[in-house]
Amino acid sequence: MSSVRPWRDIERRKSRQIMVGAVPVGGDAPISVQTMTNTPTTDVAATIDQIRRCEEAGADIVRVSCPDTDSTAAFKDIVKAAQVPLVADIHFHYKRALEAADAGAACLRINPGNIGSDDRVAEVVRAAKANGCAIRIGVNAGSLERDLLEKYGEPCPEALVESALDHIKLLQDHDFHEFKVAVKASDVFLAVAAYMGLAEAVDCPLHLGITEAGGLIGGTVKSSIGMGNLLWSGIGDTLRVSLSAEPEQEVRVGFEMLKALGLRTRGVRVVSCPSCARQGFDVIKTVTLLEERLQHIKTPLSLSVLGCVVNGPGEARETDIGITGGGNGKHMVYLSGVTDHHVESNDMLDHIVELVEAKAAEIEAQSTDAGKNDGMPAQAAE
Repeated sequence: MSSVRPWRDIERRKSRQIMVGAVPVGGDAPISVQTMTNTPTTDVAATIDQIRRCEEAGADIVRVSCPDTDSTAAFKDIVKAAQVPLVADIHFHYKRALEAADAGAACLRINPGNIGSDDRVAEVVRAAKANGCAIRIGVNAGSLERDLLEKYGEPCPEALVESALDHIKLLQDHDFHEFKVAVKASDVFLAVAAYMGLAEAVDCPLHLGITEAGGLIGGTVKSSIGMGNLLWSGIGDTLRVSLSAEPEQEVRVGFEMLKALGLRTRGVRVVSCPSCARQGFDVIKTVTLLEERLQHIKTPLSLSVLGCVVNGPGEARETDIGITGGGNGKHMVYLSGVTDHHVESNDMLDHIVELVEAKAAEIEAQSTDAGKNDGMPAQAAE
């Protein structure tokens, strides 16, 4: 089968690039995955522990709320412990933005129009410039300015875009251009239309999100429909999946979304069947356990887990490692799409984990050797 598949190509919107700490956002940089802590920021140990779990899940950027002076004081210690750039979430109180910038924030999440007078916006911009901070303008359908609600009658795409453009102008008037913008809504249709309108109006990076999306299942579906639509259209430079779930779950869903569209390739991509009466082993239990035990794998590779031979061989031909259910507790293992050997039910789970770990190590070794041959350090495929 040809590796050239033009029908899979996504042509990304051309945006200018900014830096959020050491993470490039926009331009030709990979789409970054973001999440937000939900611990009290003043509980430094708990917040750092949560950030660490998000880092392990692959988070590129983590946002931390800074509602008061105690939080910005704690934020300084949290920044020192984090291995990824941190965004300080600021609402209304411009002094919290100044404190967070001085504390080491890589980005400030604000709405310039809510900060106060033009002098206060100027102070925030000076602090951002002095500390090398980016700014994320966060427009939300649930907190639109009163004058826009009066003008349009309700939150609508035009109102969100106008709000974003107003906030952008406040920063540009102070010669600040290191910003990204979000126009979020919990309504999928509203959010998608607003992002599409904004994408045509500006060249800055766009931060995607369907806000207040819901719980793990419902929120994942809504976010995937909304952000998937935008990503497929080439819109989006960074994203956050907003779930009523632990932050590391948001990161995993974000990566699965990008992996499904071929926009990021981190970790194991599992192809599995829903199971039926033909299954030769418990597919659902096996996939659940494999996903848990393979979370530590960062190397991109594919694994197919099929309960029977109806679609098993065909799917296995397209994956690095495959397992297809057979009779009498003996199942066929495929390596690089080719039938290789059988494994007994009792040994299957451990055996598949060992095969995946070995394949990941092989890919990493090849990547390292390629880097040496090129005279460049090898980088993980993302």
